[in-house]
Amino acid sequence: MTVVKIRQQLLKLDTASICDANKSLQGQLRVMNPAIRPVRNGLKLVGPAHTVVCHNDFLTVIKGLRDAEPGEVLVVDSRDSTKAVTGNLFPTESLRKGLAGIVNDGPCRDTAVVRSMEIPYYARSVTCLPGESNRLFETQVPITCGGVTVSPGDILFGDDDGVVVGSVEQFTALVPIAEEVQRKEAHLIAEMTRGVSLLEMLNFDEHCANLASGKASKLELKV
Repeated sequence: MTVVKIRQQLLKLDTASICDANKSLQGQLRVMNPAIRPVRNGLKLVGPAHTVVCHNDFLTVIKGLRDAEPGEVLVVDSRDSTKAVTGNLFPTESLRKGLAGIVNDGPCRDTAVVRSMEIPYYARSVTCLPGESNRLFETQVPITCGGVTVSPGDILFGDDDGVVVGSVEQFTALVPIAEEVQRKEAHLIAEMTRGVSLLEMLNFDEHCANLASGKASKLELKV
């Protein structure tokens, strides 16, 4: 499946359903640390990674912005920076170039402006302290972002709940399962809205009894 097709399908899903589906692949997807948060909620991030390494210096981030292709996600390993390595100019340039978003494992700033922009933008922390612009580090190499390895071309999928990383092949396998997860949850919510108890639609009692007696068991939906 192509990156374009994966993007179309993932935009209809959420990271929670993908993570639920990921259990069937023994957790092959990489889930970023929950400290990596969107500056603005309500947007979805999907695209292949364009990776950047830096430390308290944003010169390499500018190089990444220059080199990244439309649809790519700029992914920054700031190596525990304490100074901001992304601000409002970089998402503005990303929008101009048609990038899919920015994920910065480090400090950002100018958040009031960024929250008004229509681009997915994630960061680990916020500071008003500016980074330097004196040193070029590496780009397009495997990096660590959010506690997981991200290689150039890996697919990133993010929403308000977090960011997951995987290959095109992994997401291709997971999308149909995640679609079924969302379908079942939509059915449950519709049933509860009309007055049906959640407990009626779960094997809760049977599951607990099995666990108490030492039997293998799984909490399942009766849908």
